[in-house]
Amino acid sequence: MQLALKRGFDEIAESFGAGARESFERLGSMSLLLFRSFTARQRFSFIVEQMVLIGVRSLGIVLLASTFVGFIATWQVKYLAGDVFGLRYLGTLVIRVTLTELGPTLIGLVLAGRIAAKLAAEVGTMRVTEQIDAMTCLSLDPLGYVISPRVIAGFTMVPVLFVFGCIAAIVSAQILGTTALGVPVYTFYNSMRLLFRMRDVAIGLFKSFAFGGLITLSGCYFGYFATGGAVGVGEAVRKAVVAASILILIFNLIISQLLV
Repeated sequence: MQLALKRGFDEIAESFGAGARESFERLGSMSLLLFRSFTARQRFSFIVEQMVLIGVRSLGIVLLASTFVGFIATWQVKYLAGDVFGLRYLGTLVIRVTLTELGPTLIGLVLAGRIAAKLAAEVGTMRVTEQIDAMTCLSLDPLGYVISPRVIAGFTMVPVLFVFGCIAAIVSAQILGTTALGVPVYTFYNSMRLLFRMRDVAIGLFKSFAFGGLITLSGCYFGYFATGGAVGVGEAVRKAVVAASILILIFNLIISQLLV
């Protein structure tokens, strides 16, 4: 019995150690890919194209998700602080929560499911169909043509999406607060000025900037190293979405501890 128990603990320790080692190796490999993508020759037309695909075409789902972020923030503030502070401070609490925590995190997770999966499928298909190998044979840098425009577009457009998302979240919170909770429009927006700080806006923008890079880097990384045909592309998509979501949660905690 003791031998079997010891063997079980040993297997758990070995699997945990192997997983931790693989995670650190991939994190280092992703960092190297990020550095190489920034040092590659940039092509402005490709970057603009990816900014449209990643940013403009994601606006609809971001606005939809942000609307529900506003609803969730309103109900959470009412439930947690409504009896203590009163609903006259609803706007103050909603904007703080939306700018620093719920807004960038939930928008990032939604975009991880859309953008990371899309990029992993695109780049992975290019890899398994040997398009990337063909670029290398033609002395074309695949990082400059494939990876760099997508990563730069992610860093650039996700903060822009965050701004539109915050506006949608605040407006939806005000509509819900006015119609369901009876908070006057003037009271809601006037209370936003009480504890409003540009520091909160900067924190939200910095988080969305970091999340945009993590999302696009995860999708490009797992797609770039995909193997095994269609099955490999599907595996790359799964790993990209999971990795992007986990990295968003980890970096959200780190940034919050350092800046908030």
